[in-house]
Amino acid sequence: MNNPAALDVHDNRNTQRLVEVSGVRQVYHKGDNADLVVLNDVSVSIHEGEIVGLLGRSGSGKSTLLRIISGLLEASSGDVRWCGQPVTGPCEGLSIVFQSFALFPWLTVLQNVEIGLEAIGIPAAERRRRSLQAIDLIGLDGFESAYPKELSGGMRQRVGFARALVVHPKLMLMDEPFSALDVLTAENLRTDLIDLWIEGRLPIKSILMVTHNIEEAVLMCDRILIFSSNPGRVAKEIKVGLPHPRNRADPRFRELVEEIYAHMTQKAPTDKTEKRTIEGFPGTGIGMALPRLSTNLLSGMMEALAGPPYSGRADLPELATTLQMEADELFPIAETLQLLRFAEVAGGDVQLTEQGRRFVDGEVDARKHLFAEHLITYVPLAAQIRRVLDERPSHHAPFTRFSDELEDHMSEKLAEDTMRALISWGRYAELFSYDEASKQFSLENPE
Repeated sequence: MNNPAALDVHDNRNTQRLVEVSGVRQVYHKGDNADLVVLNDVSVSIHEGEIVGLLGRSGSGKSTLLRIISGLLEASSGDVRWCGQPVTGPCEGLSIVFQSFALFPWLTVLQNVEIGLEAIGIPAAERRRRSLQAIDLIGLDGFESAYPKELSGGMRQRVGFARALVVHPKLMLMDEPFSALDVLTAENLRTDLIDLWIEGRLPIKSILMVTHNIEEAVLMCDRILIFSSNPGRVAKEIKVGLPHPRNRADPRFRELVEEIYAHMTQKAPTDKTEKRTIEGFPGTGIGMALPRLSTNLLSGMMEALAGPPYSGRADLPELATTLQMEADELFPIAETLQLLRFAEVAGGDVQLTEQGRRFVDGEVDARKHLFAEHLITYVPLAAQIRRVLDERPSHHAPFTRFSDELEDHMSEKLAEDTMRALISWGRYAELFSYDEASKQFSLENPE
């Protein structure tokens, strides 16, 4: 059997173009508030015989683009074509594997796999034959009569793969299919999938996968499209010229990982028609969205950087491996330290500033005082909360005084996360107090 994977995936001149996305923009309207631009001017093509990865941070619009390509979501503007035809709804010849297993708990493994074939009118005998074949292919032979509750997470996801493959799609879309699994199970499933692809045993032409795991992208993909955020757009395309199976310890593998980390920590050029972003955060001034991180994480990261073997400067891929963190977890911590001027992030490295070293060397009270200074100086919302509390005779202000204003700049969820981040950071710095029962900010000892 000839597998399209055997083709030269880096020369698509003689392969069919399955997907063509041109100038896609996705905007969500928020009533009287500013529109939320999720994707802007995104152009992507997928050919037969390749595995393509959409790599970026959470919230960069990768999953939104996947749903637009599948026809489950209509783009606000731009052109989307499937096998040369405009996409006007769910596409035939395309299947999706989601992060959540999405199995019907009252159906057996066999019935869960058969259900897609039943929906398109395949006769019962043919449904059973193809479903058993897919179950065997994906490594679940013997579990046909088991129910989802009897299976491990990895086995449930294998059912999801079998259900996607049984319809023999031209293109299989994968939306972070390994992220809900433990490390060993995810690695085993990735390896099995790539082995089947190399051997030509998968009844598909191509794979398009969403991930925020850099090593996963290099391990599996032929091309990687790196997405920037706020709004999401393709910032860089990287071709992976390594043969399968790939070895994580191969110096060429490590070089690619390093290159991607460097690209993802670069400050993107600003589009003058849109709001500037500061230090990787969306928005400006008090409208800057903040990640919900604890001060324990921030101080712990500074202490890890200050100690051996880093002595203040660390390679992000190495740090991610040591701390057992994915890039999507590591980047927000490093960038928050950069926002607060306790660290600098560039070229795939993170380095403590002199102020960061002062923080690490300080006693508890000195740390709190330094953190408060930087919070007031570099986070406009923190400064505004403190100013309002100082100016009011009661030295009190409700949560909604600030959250309502934030919602003029961002989604309700981002506003909530930003407020909760500021509450945590402000409490630690003893910049203000907050009472959850009354939802009131206050000053304990106003001057």
